[in-house]
Amino acid sequence: MSGKQIENLVERLVGEVITGSDLELVDVEYVKERDWYLRVFLDKQGGLEVEDCQWVSEKLEEKLDELDPIKDSYILEVSSPGLDRPLKRDRDFVRHVGDAIEIHTFAPVNGQKMLVGKLLSLENNTIHVDVDGTEMSIPREKASQVRLHIDF
Repeated sequence: MSGKQIENLVERLVGEVITGSDLELVDVEYVKERDWYLRVFLDKQGGLEVEDCQWVSEKLEEKLDELDPIKDSYILEVSSPGLDRPLKRDRDFVRHVGDAIEIHTFAPVNGQKMLVGKLLSLENNTIHVDVDGTEMSIPREKASQVRLHIDF
């Protein structure tokens, strides 16, 4: 199985595990660093608890052991995506309308490769953001990364 096929399968399995709970699947990554990592990122209204991660991890391990779809040895991590989480899916953008985001672009926009502003919307695959009182529209394919902005 390819990495993408593994991610898709794990998304489906996690969806089955969390059905009926207040947990939301944010993302799945299957990546090779020093070792192979299978990372599952979850969230829920009011914040994720360690017990939530442990419960999903145990249930997912049972399903993966039963199916045995991953031939490589890997480390399973189930966690929150963090405060500065990336926005990848349409529902991520919808959920964070009104929040501060940072958009990293492949090429400069108004002389900058990183913009910080308030997310207004995502429409027709275009990110609409208010940057210091100016509304900007950035096609999603021009953004290398979009994440929540944390101002310290």
